[in-house]
Amino acid sequence: MASALPPVPYWRLSLFYCFYFALLGALLPFWPLYLQAHNFNATDIGYLAGIIMGTKIFAPSLWSWLCRHNHKHINGVRLGALLSCLCFAFIFFDQSFLSLALVVAGFSFFWNAILAQYEVVTLDHLGGKPEHYSRIRLWGSVGFIAAVAGLGWYFDVFSITNLPFILLALLVAIWLSSLLVTEPPPLAVSAEPKQSLLSIIKQPAVLAFLICCFLQQLSHGPYYTFFSVFLQNKDYSNSFIGMMWSLGVLAEVLVFIVMHKLLGRFSLRHIMLGSILLSAIRWLLIAFLADSSGWLIVAQCLHAASFGTFHAFAVEMVRRSFIGGHQSQGMALYSGISFGAGGALGAVLSGWAWDISPQSTFVAAAVICIIAFVVGLKVRLNP
Repeated sequence: MASALPPVPYWRLSLFYCFYFALLGALLPFWPLYLQAHNFNATDIGYLAGIIMGTKIFAPSLWSWLCRHNHKHINGVRLGALLSCLCFAFIFFDQSFLSLALVVAGFSFFWNAILAQYEVVTLDHLGGKPEHYSRIRLWGSVGFIAAVAGLGWYFDVFSITNLPFILLALLVAIWLSSLLVTEPPPLAVSAEPKQSLLSIIKQPAVLAFLICCFLQQLSHGPYYTFFSVFLQNKDYSNSFIGMMWSLGVLAEVLVFIVMHKLLGRFSLRHIMLGSILLSAIRWLLIAFLADSSGWLIVAQCLHAASFGTFHAFAVEMVRRSFIGGHQSQGMALYSGISFGAGGALGAVLSGWAWDISPQSTFVAAAVICIIAFVVGLKVRLNP
C-alpha cells in the first residue's frame, strides 16, 4: 500500500505569498506617487514602472532553468529573495533617474524571478489537490490588502519619502519567510509521453492562451502605473486610494476562496472569456465615471475578474498544458509573456499616452481587452 502523502505546510506556504504581495501592495499604488513627489514626469514614471515589469520577461525563465538544472526550486527562491534585498538597499545612495533605474532593474530581476518557482513549490506540496492552490494564494491578496490599506492611512500622516524603508523591510520579510519552506517531496514520474517545450508552445490552444495573457496584462498598464496618480489628481486622499486598491484585492480574495468550485463548474475557456470581458467594462468605468466614488467601487470589485479569475485560470491552464516535466518552464513563460512583456509594454505606452489624455488611455486598455476576447473566441482552449 502506498504511503500517505505528507501534510501540506499551509501556513508556511501562505506566509511567503502574504509578504510577497504585501510588497506589491506597497509598490504599485505608492511608487508612482513617490516618483511624482521627486518631480519625475509621466514618461519617466512609465519607464521606471516598465523596468519592473520588463525584468519579468527573462528573469523567471532564467531562474527556471537554474532551478530545473539543480532540482532545488526552493533554494532558487531563497537566493533570489536575498539578492533582491541587497540590490534594493542601493536606493538610499542616490535618487537620480539613472540610479533609480539601475536599482529597480536589479531588485526587480531577482524579485520577479522567484514567484514562478515558488508557484511550482506550492503545486508540488499540494500533490493531488491542485484545485486548492487558490486557498493558499489568497493570503497573497490578504497581504496586498493590509499593505495598501495601512499605507494609505500612513501616507496621509507621514511623508511618502519613507516608502523605500518600508519596501526594504518587506523584501527582508520575503527572504525570511522563504527559509521556513522546505523542498517538496519528489512526485511520482508521470506516465505521460515526453514532449518538447516548443511542441507544447506551438499548439494552437497554448498559443492563443499566451497571446490572451499578454493582451490582458497589456491592458492593465494604465491601472498599475497611473491609477493612484489618476485618483490623486481628482482630489481623492491617499487613504481613499489605499481603500480602492484594497477593495479590488478583497474582491480577488473572495474569488480565490471559491475558485475551486468555479473550475469544477465552468470550462477554462468560459472563465477566460468572462474575465476579459469584465476587464474591458472595468477600464471603461474608470475612464468615464471615476468622479463618482460609487462607480469606482464597482470598477474595483471587477478586479476579481480582471486579475483573480484570470490568474487562477492561467495557473490551471499551465498545469494542464505544460506536461512532461515542463511545468516550471510553463509557469515562467506565462509570467514572462504576460506580467513581463505585457506589463512592461503597457507601462511604457501608458506613460507616453498619459499626458495626452488619461481618459483615452483607459479607453485604449478596454479596446485591447476586446482584441483579447476575439482571440479567445477564435481558438478553443482545453476544456
